[in-house]
Amino acid sequence: MKSPLPKILLGLLMASCALTFAQSTGSSNASSLNKNTIGSEHHKILAAAVEATQLDDILENAGPFTIFAPSDAAFERFSNEKITELINSQDKSALKALVAYHIVAGHLTASRILRAMCRGNGKASFTTIQGKKLLAHLDGYDIVLTDPMGNTARITTADVNQRNTVIHEIDSVILPSQM
Repeated sequence: MKSPLPKILLGLLMASCALTFAQSTGSSNASSLNKNTIGSEHHKILAAAVEATQLDDILENAGPFTIFAPSDAAFERFSNEKITELINSQDKSALKALVAYHIVAGHLTASRILRAMCRGNGKASFTTIQGKKLLAHLDGYDIVLTDPMGNTARITTADVNQRNTVIHEIDSVILPSQM
């Protein structure tokens, strides 16, 4: 009996393409990264972290990039005190490592992530700009990311396109190492 995984992934791919088309026709692709998604009401903490690490210039002027963007609620569950400490610290190396672990070089739409998982028998691995691997797999209909510590994050909103970036909102903070 054949595995239903290819049919499920094809259905998700088609739904993702329809969602991407609907979102891209409703918003400007040339809009500013910090003024829109990362600067939105749900991503104030991430915007502050990106600005504190001075990654905002790179994200605006280089690319393409894929950002797995934790919501403010995700950062609060992670540790509001810890992230505030990292943002206010004189040494921004730990904060930069954390933020860079949420960014992958290239334009990885949900459909591209799903295709990579199809090629990888249900799993895919991506190297972040921080240099560590980020694993992706399906749990039901959700794309789930797993960090080296075993923490997981679900993509809750996929394919928010910006000028040179695609953003996927995630429900948890993922970590490159123990923090």
